[in-house]
Amino acid sequence: MKTPMSASQPAPKDALTNESISLQVQLGRLKLKNPVLVASGTFGYAKEMAGLIDLPKLGGILPKTITHHARPGNAPWRTVETSAGLLNAIGLDNDGIDYFIENHWPYLKGTGADIIVSIAGKSHEDFIVLAERLSPLGLFAIELNVSCPNVSGGIDFGTDPVACHRVVSGVRNVIDCPIITKLTPNVTSIAEIAKAAHEAGTDAVTCINTVLGMAIDWRRQRPLLANTVGGLSGPAIKPIALRCVYQVASKVAVPIIGVGGIATIDDAMEFFVAGASAIQIGTANYYDPLVSIRLIEALPSAIRTLGASGLSEVIGTLKSPGSVAVKK
Repeated sequence: MKTPMSASQPAPKDALTNESISLQVQLGRLKLKNPVLVASGTFGYAKEMAGLIDLPKLGGILPKTITHHARPGNAPWRTVETSAGLLNAIGLDNDGIDYFIENHWPYLKGTGADIIVSIAGKSHEDFIVLAERLSPLGLFAIELNVSCPNVSGGIDFGTDPVACHRVVSGVRNVIDCPIITKLTPNVTSIAEIAKAAHEAGTDAVTCINTVLGMAIDWRRQRPLLANTVGGLSGPAIKPIALRCVYQVASKVAVPIIGVGGIATIDDAMEFFVAGASAIQIGTANYYDPLVSIRLIEALPSAIRTLGASGLSEVIGTLKSPGSVAVKK
């Protein structure tokens, strides 16, 4: 007589179907219906994409980062294409918290999608004020952008573990929703910053924000960006992002959202195996707005390929270079 399979045991590989694969993930107190989110700054305020995408199908939407006061952003040029990505120095162009609450939030909360609001500040107090203003809205989650390289003062919180701890703990004290802290790769040890954020109460960390870079017009002997330097994103930074995810996952017991050059199912699975529990799609949204939906649809088959019954069984399963896979 066959014994019923234990709920804790994975189903045999040949018994799995795409419909039976679970895409739900837990990041601290934050539960996602699937692990594919769209990164802040690359998806507008969702309204711009509503005609192309069934928004509620996404694991989460991060609208454009908001600040206390309206910001016009940096002077042009603000973007430059590179051979393997995009260099940008937008400068957190946004209409400020008051306009967001009155005009963008009503639409966002009516989309049926899970909204994670991204905030940035030039001071510790800015983050606290923003969190206090947003607290009554009953947010699904909030992401602290402590790592934007294109705003004066904006990157300091992501490069100093003490400053990062202070910001995260301060926000934790004034808001009840889950907190995500977005980290910069432009540091000596990203794991040290992640540890500080984790100890301060963040539910998850996002690895990574853009990598500092620049572009030059050598004939005119001038930088192409008015800001001189900007943040590099896209395929060029994927190896750096994977390294950061792996290093944080190896040293800090905090859930990770991986971001950086993800455009294919292979890219996504690499991040999950490296230790990410979820991913954000950024630059790829500009040239392929449907990429996130395709990744969600492709995930069950990819997970099934590894003989797993859910994404949670895949996260952080990277083997050492010397290990030998055993044939089943």
